Amino acid sequence: MTVTPAVQDDLPRLSVPLSRGDARNLALGDVVRLDGEAIVTIGMPTHQRIMAHVAEEKPLPFDLGGAAFFHLSVCSRETPAGGAEPLYVNPTTSTRFNPYLPTLIRRFALSATAGKGGLDMDCARAMQEVGCVYFSMMGGASPLLSEGVAAIVETAWDDLIMQFRLTRVRLAGFGPLTVAIDAHGRSLYDDLARNARAKLPDILAKLNAGRAAAR
Repeated sequence: MTVTPAVQDDLPRLSVPLSRGDARNLALGDVVRLDGEAIVTIGMPTHQRIMAHVAEEKPLPFDLGGAAFFHLSVCSRETPAGGAEPLYVNPTTSTRFNPYLPTLIRRFALSATAGKGGLDMDCARAMQEVGCVYFSMMGGASPLLSEGVAAIVETAWDDLIMQFRLTRVRLAGFGPLTVAIDAHGRSLYDDLARNARAKLPDILAKLNAGRAAAR
């Protein structure tokens, strides 16, 4: 995996879209920053529209093949030259899109996706098949994440509200991001849920013992 030192700190920096080698070399818990381009949206209607295009074999406005596809909203303003500049970005909860992501990951062989809250194991299995990772973004860290968005390259489906549009952004030191699902199907979210379930009987036993002693 080829990385370069980050300007802000000593975190490794990767270019997106990720190569399959870089994706498969990342391990759970790795923390990185990203440079390059990603396609972002937080729209449920946007995901539904993408799925409709897939079902009807219609081309999308952007080629998602191998892309980094993030659950990230962008607030922007128009520039005098007719473009748009980013004001701030904010991640949304990826679990809302669990029904769509396995299809999108496989259909477009996504190299990375990202957001808050993770994705389920159906998504993780699809990620394992194609060599895709999930980056966890920090909730409540909009100012920090916004510093890593250098430009809005283009938007599509502008009939939707700003945050729902398909937006291609240029990243420069975007992060920090944690690898929460790796390209081998391992998930920090699944590990945490499994550990919590394992501890539950002991917790319940202690609670029941405390209630019995209080009687």
